[in-house]
Amino acid sequence: MATISGAHMIVYSANGDADRAFLRDVLGFPHVDVGRGWLIFALPASEIAIHPAQASGEHEIYLMVDDVAGFVARMNDRGIRCTPPQDQGWGVLTQLSLPGGGQLGIYEPRHARPKWSKLLKRKAKPRTPAARRRVAAKAAKPARQARRRTKR
Repeated sequence: MATISGAHMIVYSANGDADRAFLRDVLGFPHVDVGRGWLIFALPASEIAIHPAQASGEHEIYLMVDDVAGFVARMNDRGIRCTPPQDQGWGVLTQLSLPGGGQLGIYEPRHARPKWSKLLKRKAKPRTPAARRRVAAKAAKPARQARRRTKR
């Protein structure tokens, strides 16, 4: 089974150059240029949630911060407009205006957050008896080879 190794988010923009410059210069996201000025940005740890809706197909992106009020103050100092923070109990939300005219959600979570590293450290257990035998045989092979070398 293939393992998910990350997420790739796409923000559609009427002014992609301005929005890419914003992510690079204002938010300071590390990036790579994959050709002709097309930048792909690294993001910090992320999470995904499924919320109820009347219809499927709508998605939202929120960047997470430790302090929404502090973030909004820093953006205001740079002349970047944010909506007033809204305390939802489970988190504090604001919307940031991108130079290309779009909005980007900013979110201070107050709920428990999953730890991906804990999930990666957990070893997968083989599901079938045949798979268990293959794993056991593979693990025993170096020990058998070492015993053979010592007998000679």
